[in-house]
Amino acid sequence: MTVTVPLTQTEVEEINSHLRELSPQQILQWAVDHVPSLYQTTAFGLTGLAATDMLAKLTPTPPPLIFLDTLHHFQETIDLKNEVERRYGHRVHVFRPMSSETAEDFTRTFGERLWEENEVAYDYLVKVEPAQRAYRELGVKAVITGRRASQGGSRSSLQPLEVDETGMIKINPFWSWKFSDVKAYIDANSVPTNALLAQGYKSIGDWHSTAKSGEGDAGERAGRWAGKAKTECGLHVNYFEMKQQLKEQQESEPSAELPVQHATAVEV
Repeated sequence: MTVTVPLTQTEVEEINSHLRELSPQQILQWAVDHVPSLYQTTAFGLTGLAATDMLAKLTPTPPPLIFLDTLHHFQETIDLKNEVERRYGHRVHVFRPMSSETAEDFTRTFGERLWEENEVAYDYLVKVEPAQRAYRELGVKAVITGRRASQGGSRSSLQPLEVDETGMIKINPFWSWKFSDVKAYIDANSVPTNALLAQGYKSIGDWHSTAKSGEGDAGERAGRWAGKAKTECGLHVNYFEMKQQLKEQQESEPSAELPVQHATAVEV
């Protein structure tokens, strides 16, 4: 039986009561069998890579992959994206910030070191707007994520399935797995991984917000946004609240050339 979008809260709760009893492979199989217009969003972290490998073994036509190229990834991440395409034989749909094909294009349009000058605008431009554009152009109704409750922060109450404020279904097959479970699967199945992991990095995002984790650093996401309370890049925060925050920035500085003006020029 195909899931009908949008889902009611009662339906979400009923589905989760079923999915909570299943393994990640079983949740993925359920999603492939029952969820329409299903894609996998990935930044090629370990959990996402485990999902890609599992899906390749579950079905000859796995959900297509979507990668949001912020233009500020490490080269090792781009190399891994290319390796995943070669290994699994599926083209990855790549979406970049609007009007930008290179980091230089981005800087010319939106200014130097925007991630420091206006973090909310940066997250919107490199993650949120490209994601919404991808969903619109590809007709995405549901996405598979690599999030897990054990990663903490806003993810600590994660469930196998959720519906966000835009109506997008998010499937979290690894919601109950710990890092050790993911690592064991990666090792046992020789899944390709980011070369930076062998250099002391734990969690890998943009080069400017990722550092090697020091001795005693707690949490598997250590090294991301060091010194900040931030735990998400914008992709899994409330979309409408972010839009409102950007709108308020524009209204408070009407004469400023805020990058937000470019961001909100696109209807999503």
